[in-house]
Amino acid sequence: MIKLNLDKKNNLHLLYVGSHSDDIEIGCGGTLLKWLEEGKIKQVDWVIFSADEIRKKEAEKSAKMFTHNRCELNLFINNFRDSFLPYIGSEVKDYFLSIKTGIKPDVVFTHYSQDLHQDHRFISDLTHNLFRDHLILEYEIPKYDGDLGNPNVFVQLDENIIEKKLANIEACFQSQKENHWFSKKKLSALNILRGIESNNLNTYTEAFFCNKMIL
Repeated sequence: MIKLNLDKKNNLHLLYVGSHSDDIEIGCGGTLLKWLEEGKIKQVDWVIFSADEIRKKEAEKSAKMFTHNRCELNLFINNFRDSFLPYIGSEVKDYFLSIKTGIKPDVVFTHYSQDLHQDHRFISDLTHNLFRDHLILEYEIPKYDGDLGNPNVFVQLDENIIEKKLANIEACFQSQKENHWFSKKKLSALNILRGIESNNLNTYTEAFFCNKMIL
């Protein structure tokens, strides 16, 4: 396991893993923006497994908007079939293995392991399988499945960060605008709840699940 030292400036190498184009931004976009503003990040590897041409363009735009030339960005976006990732598991794992070479992250962000969406859960399991010696933080995606857990790692965010996160999501993912959940109010609801749980007087917090951590 790699120790996490947040005091070092411009040094962190982060791996972000998402099943779909907007998962990373919704689950941990605020943490990324905060650490970039604090000058902690040197390199970001951004992996998306399921994106058609429209969603691929949205993902590319969003990743560049979130990082905003403040770190080295490496994008890996595939077009595996949405909602079928567990059923083509060998192909997905082969792809992940093919891009793993040379990626040596200090922190890996992936889906919550108990997420009820089959793609999310499979990608989380695969991430743990391939990066078993790394610090892994599992992010959460608010949705109707009722699968929220009890996270044990919290990153408190100020209003400026959460507004920038939500504005970026709104600007980049226009293909999702007809979905009932696609609104700043709904997307920030879980961050408000986690803010209460972490006693954040600035309201908003992103929460994560971690099995092991060395500080």
